[in-house]
Amino acid sequence: MSLKQSFAHTLACTALLAGLCVTPAQAQETEDIDSIVALIDNVVILRSELDTAIQGIVDRIRSQGGNLPPQNLLEKQVLERLVIRKLQVQKAYETGIRVSDNDIDQAVTGLAQQNGLSVMQMRQVIETDGEDFAEFRRNIGEEIMAERLRQRIVNSMDAISDTEVDILLASEEFAGGEYHISHIMLNLPEGATPTQIQETSVRMNEIYVELEGGLDFASAAISYSQSQEALEGGEVGWRDLNSVPRSFSDAIKNLRAGQYTVPIRSPAGFHIIRVNDYRDRALVMSREHHARHILIETNELVTPRDAMVEIRELHSRINDGEEFGDLAREYSDDTTSANLGGDMGWFAENAYGDRVEQTLAGLSADQVSEPFQSQVGWHIIQKLGFRETDVSKEVIRQRARSSILQSKADAEVDRFLRQMREEAFVELRLES
Repeated sequence: MSLKQSFAHTLACTALLAGLCVTPAQAQETEDIDSIVALIDNVVILRSELDTAIQGIVDRIRSQGGNLPPQNLLEKQVLERLVIRKLQVQKAYETGIRVSDNDIDQAVTGLAQQNGLSVMQMRQVIETDGEDFAEFRRNIGEEIMAERLRQRIVNSMDAISDTEVDILLASEEFAGGEYHISHIMLNLPEGATPTQIQETSVRMNEIYVELEGGLDFASAAISYSQSQEALEGGEVGWRDLNSVPRSFSDAIKNLRAGQYTVPIRSPAGFHIIRVNDYRDRALVMSREHHARHILIETNELVTPRDAMVEIRELHSRINDGEEFGDLAREYSDDTTSANLGGDMGWFAENAYGDRVEQTLAGLSADQVSEPFQSQVGWHIIQKLGFRETDVSKEVIRQRARSSILQSKADAEVDRFLRQMREEAFVELRLES
């Protein structure tokens, strides 16, 4: 993807998420013909806003080589996403969530760095493409608000217990690998009637027939799915079998990459799930050093030059046969290790920064380094050992905890958004 395409994608996502990307120039052009396409409580979405968001999605799909769905279906999907985002921003504001200029500055700086640009260069690209930078910043701020609302929902959940983790680790589902999945979802309202269930089931079967007839899965998701991932082609990401409902895991565990399920019913609606890829769980090895060191710290009383002179003298005394540990106990300013003769214990690679890591990498066992400087002072370090440790159990346990949290968070956020949508006053004014 070119820089311009990458930026177009970023701008499109921001436009879509915040739904407020109409620029002054665009507003002038459409002043006489702009219309309201949705009313959300006391907020409106304009035709120009929808068109801008749609163009961003179209640019992204084309840059990824995807197939565009029919215009009327794309309009409906994008408008629904804008409605949901407007509702999130409203709810965030009502519950006291605020975003400072500094928060937005940090987000904008991070976005510029991701694209290999300075903030000024990014601004020039945005404005060259006809966007208003102030609107861009406001959209970023609203996206931060919506994300903080979702995080507040997750934080309000009960903590994951060790018992839950133990149960998951003992399950057959967690013992396997991970599946990269996408899905198409048609929602059912809470307390759905038999007629609503039947109609939704029939519609999902019609979509399944279209897939069997050759319709691209991502295009079908963009056109028809009512999930939060719809406009991303339905892509959910990597999941182990236990982080999805049991009915889903039973349906996908025997599928190969590229295959999808028949329609599946859940309490939330009907789904078709596609397996995009599969990977086994690999061993996780931790590379660790064992070392001891002497630190002469720099401060208001000890200049870097004074520290350098002292550490070089200590280094000379070690070369003359004095015991490293004895000198560390007497002179090192690292109070944590000094009483242990400078022993730092076993620690992971890069735990103490690049300078220490580079020095240790150039030493053999028991070799003492030349004096070197870090941000805190001057050091000499002795390499005592190196090992690779299998930390798969610890990592897998953490993954299990994260998997449970992910599953619960997905369900809770989805439930919250659907309830918020059902309770809000929303009037859509798209032409048929």
